[in-house]
Amino acid sequence: QVQLVESGGGLVQAGGSLRLSCLASGEIYFNLYWMAWYRQAPGKQRELVATISAGGTNRTYADSVKGRFTISRDNSKKTVYLEMNSLKPEDTAVYYCNERGIDWGQGTQVTVSS
Repeated sequence: QVQLVESGGGLVQAGGSLRLSCLASGEIYFNLYWMAWYRQAPGKQRELVATISAGGTNRTYADSVKGRFTISRDNSKKTVYLEMNSLKPEDTAVYYCNERGIDWGQGTQVTVSS
């Protein structure tokens, strides 16, 4: 039973930084799967923020976060990260970890104050 557990969210001022983590507990094939971060703001649809390939070499980003966010992973720790810099109030959302488009975490709240 795979369980994705996000952490690292919180309240930060505009221009600040946060680092989100997602541990794939119980996943024995973590190093074979692509991973992603999504986010959902109040009243909006969930949107894809970033993806990373199984080996970590290929990464994609939403235009809205390019140059500010960095996705990475440590397969030995079964963990994927999202480094978020130069945060803006419009980045406020619940951030979700996703494994191979199937499994979801419970989400972690990120709030950016102006």
